[in-house]
Order: sequence, then C-alpha cells, then structure tokens
Amino acid sequence: MSDYCLKGFQWKAKPKGRGDTVAGLDCYISGSNENVAVIIIHDLFGWTFNIRILADHLAQDIDATVYVPDCFGGEVVPTEILLDKSRAGEFDLGAFLKRNSKAIRRPEIIKFAESLRSSFTRIGAVGYCYGGWAVFNLGTKGNNLVDCISTAHPSLLESEEIANIGVPTQILAPEFDHMFTPELKAYTNEVLPKAGVAYDYQYFPGLEHGFAIRGDESKPGERDGMERAKNAVSLWLRQWLH
Repeated sequence: MSDYCLKGFQWKAKPKGRGDTVAGLDCYISGSNENVAVIIIHDLFGWTFNIRILADHLAQDIDATVYVPDCFGGEVVPTEILLDKSRAGEFDLGAFLKRNSKAIRRPEIIKFAESLRSSFTRIGAVGYCYGGWAVFNLGTKGNNLVDCISTAHPSLLESEEIANIGVPTQILAPEFDHMFTPELKAYTNEVLPKAGVAYDYQYFPGLEHGFAIRGDESKPGERDGMERAKNAVSLWLRQWLH
C-alpha cells in the first residue's frame, strides 16, 4: 500500500448511530432491522471517519442494521495528519500495516461475522480500500458468513482470494488505482464471470483510489462518483438481502 491510501477529505454530516462491542470488537451501529445486517470493513482512516456517515446512509436506504467494527485494535490514524498533505511523512504506514496485517486481523473479522450470523437471517459485507481483502475472505466458498459482498477500490487483495469467492460480488473500480491494478482488474474480470456467482463490475472513469469514501464533496466529478457508488452499493445490497 502507498501513502495515497491516506489522502482524503472529511465529509460534513454528523453520525447518528451508536457504539457497542460485538465479539470483542468495538463497533459503530446504525439502524434497527432484526433480520438484515451489513458489515462495513473500513479503510485506513478507520472506523471513526466518513465510514460512519456511509453506515447511516445504508441503514436508512436499504433498511438494515449496519455494523462498522474497529479492525485496528483501538488505534486511530491521526486525522489532523491525514488531512494535511504537508504532514504526510509523520505517519509510518509500513509499521501500521504490520500491526494490522491480515494474519492478525482476519481471525477477528471472521469471529465478528460469525457472531452476527447467529442473530441475522441475511448479511452483506462492504469493504473500502483496506476492507476489500476482508470482505473477499468473508465471502469465501463454504464460509456461510455473508450472503453478498461489495468492495470499492480494494487493497491487499490477492488472486487466490478472488478465485475462492462463493457469494454474489460487486466491485466499484476507479480508473486510477495503484492497489487494484490493471492486471488485477483483468484477472478479476476473467475469473469471476466463470465463478458461478452473480457479478457486478462498475468502472468509474477519471476517478482515483479512495473516491467512494474519501472524495471531495465540493468537486462535481468526485461528488458524482461518490453518489453513484453509494447508490450502486444500496441497489446491490437490496437485491441480495431483501
């Protein structure tokens, strides 16, 4: 991953949900549907940034209880550094990723989903950037943890994880993405149409990695991309969870 994963803009809306602990993880919860749940796995900005605004939107738009677990063990990347390009060098991304590697966080995320599976009839998983690899793991063949997944500009995603998907899958892919590379996009679009699962691939020309969750609302192109992405996720989740 590169420092570009740490660039973004903070949205103006205020979160309306509540906090709780599930399967040992602190989490943000929005909505009150007793049968349908959505798990959002956050990007490098963590569970306290724009992701909560998106959780509120999905909870209302598709009528679901939306959970955003803290997948970084209580560590929050300093927002004041992330939003100030001149201070980008103050944060050690490599060390942070070692502390939050797949090997460390995968078991926690799986346990979290298992806990919800015992309470909800239908569950979807949505991942942004860092969360991309995680939702593919939740949707692996035979897991029976989630009923569909959606990811925008996924990071740390490997070909084996793509090939092993076993649930309906949506990918929102910007034109410029150093993590979901042209080669990985080509592999995905070769393998998933033959995987025996529903597949929705949407391309966002002119946009960059991070657009769906950290775009600048004041810029028409980025704002339009965010709106299209939000609507696409809502439609996908509605289709497979209701």
